[in-house]
Amino acid sequence: MRRLGQLAERTPAGRERHVDLLRALAITVVVLGHWAVSVIGADAAGRPTGRSALPDLPWAYPLTWVAQVMPIFFLVGGFANAASLTARRDRGGDATGWLLDRAARLLRPTSALLLVLCGGAAVASLAGVPATQVRTVVWFATIPLWFLAAYLLVVPLTPVTYALHRRFGLLVPVALTVLVAAGDVGRALGPERYALGNYLFGWLAVHQLGFAWYDARSSATADGARSTAAPARSGPRATRLPLSRRAGWTMLLAGLAATVLLTSVGPYPVAMLNVPGERLDNAAPPSLALLTLTTAQLGLIVLLRRPVERWLHRRRPWLVVIAVNAVVLTVFLWHLTAAVLLVGALDAVGLLPTPPVGSAAWLAWRLPWVLLLTVVLAVLVALFGPIEARTGRRPDRTGRSGVRGALAVAGFAAVVYALVHNAVTPKEAPEPLGVPVAALVAYLAGAGVLRLLRSGWGSRG
Repeated sequence: MRRLGQLAERTPAGRERHVDLLRALAITVVVLGHWAVSVIGADAAGRPTGRSALPDLPWAYPLTWVAQVMPIFFLVGGFANAASLTARRDRGGDATGWLLDRAARLLRPTSALLLVLCGGAAVASLAGVPATQVRTVVWFATIPLWFLAAYLLVVPLTPVTYALHRRFGLLVPVALTVLVAAGDVGRALGPERYALGNYLFGWLAVHQLGFAWYDARSSATADGARSTAAPARSGPRATRLPLSRRAGWTMLLAGLAATVLLTSVGPYPVAMLNVPGERLDNAAPPSLALLTLTTAQLGLIVLLRRPVERWLHRRRPWLVVIAVNAVVLTVFLWHLTAAVLLVGALDAVGLLPTPPVGSAAWLAWRLPWVLLLTVVLAVLVALFGPIEARTGRRPDRTGRSGVRGALAVAGFAAVVYALVHNAVTPKEAPEPLGVPVAALVAYLAGAGVLRLLRSGWGSRG
């Protein structure tokens, strides 16, 4: 608690605390949403199985407009990446050093998850558990890694995409949105692979809006301080996100209207989360409808920004936000592992309820289910949260920046390949380690290179 107090006291006066709150809220909503819509059943052999309840709850589809918060995470990611990259360069550091620090914050807790899961899978396989069953359990626990793969694809592009933002401003997300729409047309008329580019274009578009928010915020801070450096930091007006109440209402109402049209008159499904059986998926990959919904969410964020900032300048709310953000990735990564552990424990003692989805018993079980999962997750965060919380920034180093930069990008590419390979490998595949061997090797190689580079390998000075 003392450390949290110290962090709160050291918070810069100009920090956009709303960004930190949104990051914490987004991950919390994802966790609670996954838990709330889970359905536990049994297969032919009597073993527990899990799936989403959404296909059986069409009345809940409009609620996914609130529950779909991944765009918010990319939005605040864009803001935070622009802020940290700018600060790094102001200190004389380079983009490679910044990228390696970002890699450490993202990969240290991820590596802990994968190593623990693979270790447990190896023990289970040696104990005689079928490899297909081992894979199914690990597959479920690693579902959160599909999102991390998308984010790790966007992060190393930040130095380039932020330069494009500084040059072309809001035209960049507009162009990316056009590409997303083209991808949607392609998958509507042909195979799903025609829209694979939307995984990059869609999330990049939202990430670019985070840059625009940062430019608007840094411009306002510089103007308030009457800094002579304001013109260089804030950039041209075309790079700034409008933060007025009028702009907020415009984005909110226009985004909602466009989303309603696209999901009623247009071809897009109402649900903004994955629903097996739907002809189109709004989230995987991101669709035009998801981007219009993002516009509405951004409008609401702008409207609430000032009152939320005033509230977060109170000590207690800000302490809570700091505490959550210190382990926010750990919470996200381990929340489905918590579900696996709880299901296994309840099944072992014969107390696992499996009521039909949508029934009164299933609805009544939601609250105790979430509360029990919260306890299990709290234990996991207590065990593994310090790995994330201890990750700090290393001193800037100089050296063969071109070689180091290329190696850093290669490390990211290997990690992204590993996470995608794991995500697309069938959950029934016979994998004694739970994760495909090729994926595990690629991940360890990529993460190892990034760790070596951060420790100073390939640098001089």
